[in-house]
Amino acid sequence: MKQICLLGGTGFVGSALAQQLSVAGYSVKLLTRRREGSKHLILLPNVTVVECDVMNDAALSVALKGCDVVINLIGILHSTKKMSFEKMHAELPKRVTKICLKLGMGRFIHMSALRADLKAPSHYLRSKAEGENYVLSQSKKLHVTVFKPSIIFGRGDGFINLFAHLIKLLPVILLAKPKAKFQPIFVEDVAAAFVACIENSQTYGKSYDLGGPKVYTLAEIIKFVSTTLNKKRIVIGLNNLFSYMQAFAMELLPIKLMTRDNVRSMEVDSTCEHPFPDYLNFTPVAMESIVPEYLLNENPRNAYNHYRSYAGR
Repeated sequence: MKQICLLGGTGFVGSALAQQLSVAGYSVKLLTRRREGSKHLILLPNVTVVECDVMNDAALSVALKGCDVVINLIGILHSTKKMSFEKMHAELPKRVTKICLKLGMGRFIHMSALRADLKAPSHYLRSKAEGENYVLSQSKKLHVTVFKPSIIFGRGDGFINLFAHLIKLLPVILLAKPKAKFQPIFVEDVAAAFVACIENSQTYGKSYDLGGPKVYTLAEIIKFVSTTLNKKRIVIGLNNLFSYMQAFAMELLPIKLMTRDNVRSMEVDSTCEHPFPDYLNFTPVAMESIVPEYLLNENPRNAYNHYRSYAGR
């Protein structure tokens, strides 16, 4: 039984991945800052939750020792002085990679972001690219695989559910970047891609785009959510200037629902340049077949609270 150390395992994607790893028979060591936030995972077979400060190299080295595989899912949507993009997206993957090499580990799987690029307009995408590039540069010494998903949906997500909350609350939606494009992918499909690659040598040293079967504009996603909820709403698409003005105003709120850097990320389409990985031997699930079931049963307040957690506070 291979032991897998999962960083970021208590989040939206991590919870789905931990469950699939458990079902697949792997032994999972899940690292978290606060054990009390992992109650839904503690009872899973073969899953051990360990409190660890991943920003402390000594503590992280102790936690990783004896593991066969490391999976890093850690990411944030908004940068702060305490948790910056540079620290979490660029420096952390480098540190984890170096510790893996020092301990003689053979397998590292890392989650980046679709359209991450050093020349991208947003700090978020540039920092993701910096971490991704370093990880892949070590692929001759370490069996590395990188996944780059578009927006991820599923029960408890921080994207579809947030818009559902706003649609239920507001009669008029002022929508930044209405023409921005996304290729949403189901969280269980993302988790399946990670599990299937663990012992698949053809994935070593490679990076994979992950997107669903259909591309949507942001305005189309809002329309889909509104129709699903049977709510007629006026949606006003904002031009670039007003999109940035809206984001600036939201940055002043205690909870940052959107920032100017988020708007910059939407200047590039979050769509796949390459087809869905053929090694998976399945077709990703369409948003229309999953979202209605959980939206119509979702407590909107729970969705908002989840977004607060997902956004990295």
